[in-house]
Amino acid sequence: MYEELIQKAAEARNKAYAPYSGFSVGAALLTADGKIYCGSNVEAPSFLACCAERNALYKAVFDGHRNFKAIAVTGGKAGAEPEDICPPCGICRQALNEFCDPEFEIIMAKPDGYFIKTLAELLPLGFKE
Repeated sequence: MYEELIQKAAEARNKAYAPYSGFSVGAALLTADGKIYCGSNVEAPSFLACCAERNALYKAVFDGHRNFKAIAVTGGKAGAEPEDICPPCGICRQALNEFCDPEFEIIMAKPDGYFIKTLAELLPLGFKE
């Protein structure tokens, strides 16, 4: 499961639009019923951007999914292999928290391996209504 998600995240990273930061990110989100949704970061000149993780999440939610198992994320300088892991930003962590259990797995990948944390570990004080 992890290898497929990581591969899909790497493929999504190739579709990133990051002309301002030069930092491209790809994500692959696994639904509870086994479907994978991918996303990449998209930037605008004002430096407002939508991250890869939220692009994947919002596509899945739009299609009616509300339960998720895991997400793989990979990122780094555009046009180069990632040098380190790329954890989701705080906004993405909170967006995932809306739909995911505390044990939801976040797989942060780079060419020589991956690192897994739960949502609760990366967002210990996340809030829900």
